[in-house]
Amino acid sequence: MDDQKLENLKIQLQQLHNEAHEFVQSIPPTQLYGAIGVVILTIFFFLIIRLFKRRASNTIVLTGLSGSGKTVLFYQLRDGSSHQGTMTSMEPNEDTFVLHSETTKKGKVKPVHIVDVPGHSRLRPKLDEFLPLAAGIVFVVDAVEFLPNVRAASEYLYDILTKASVVKRKIPFLLLCNKVDKVTAHTKDFIRKQLEKEIDKLRASRTALSSADIANEYSLGVPGEAFAFHQCLNKISVAETSGSTGDISQLEQFIRDYVQA
Repeated sequence: MDDQKLENLKIQLQQLHNEAHEFVQSIPPTQLYGAIGVVILTIFFFLIIRLFKRRASNTIVLTGLSGSGKTVLFYQLRDGSSHQGTMTSMEPNEDTFVLHSETTKKGKVKPVHIVDVPGHSRLRPKLDEFLPLAAGIVFVVDAVEFLPNVRAASEYLYDILTKASVVKRKIPFLLLCNKVDKVTAHTKDFIRKQLEKEIDKLRASRTALSSADIANEYSLGVPGEAFAFHQCLNKISVAETSGSTGDISQLEQFIRDYVQA
């Protein structure tokens, strides 16, 4: 009985195939080609829309060394509060919200997904979970304790700027000098130049290693020239902020440049 049903199904499928073949042959070639063209264009536009939606991310990633003030900035953006000063994160702070400074705006304002990734070296692999989603990356530097940490900051920054997930998508990058309200804080120009010098040294030493020992996916800069941030494929801006006083306007401007309200 099962064999008979299978045979009947084969016959029906063959009949449908023959009818479909006859129907296609009955269509004038111009109409057939036109229909095929419409299908191809529909698929093409569907893929373009999917790609656009994928790129229209509202995620901003805050990263940098421990103690640079990322978590205070996170709470300033969300609540307008420093949460009583220094905070150390052992897990990413992650939330989607309307920026505190925009809560009184009339009309609909697009929320932002902010992720504060811990700066401790053992916890940095968590950063890789969020980079593919980022509309922008903010690398926070302690402008007061900059010089003792310049080497460590440069190594971390180098590793991020050579990741395929960052370079391929050309994710915009903000080098944010925090705690500039302090008298002993270094200027953003000084910090930028020192980081460029350190990264240039790193580039030379890592290029000298065998390819089997290099964990970075992309190289930085122009061969034969001293490294500068403007050589990167990613657009890199430098700004100043003070999480403790709430002066975060340059950070907010960067966010709204890449996550439209």
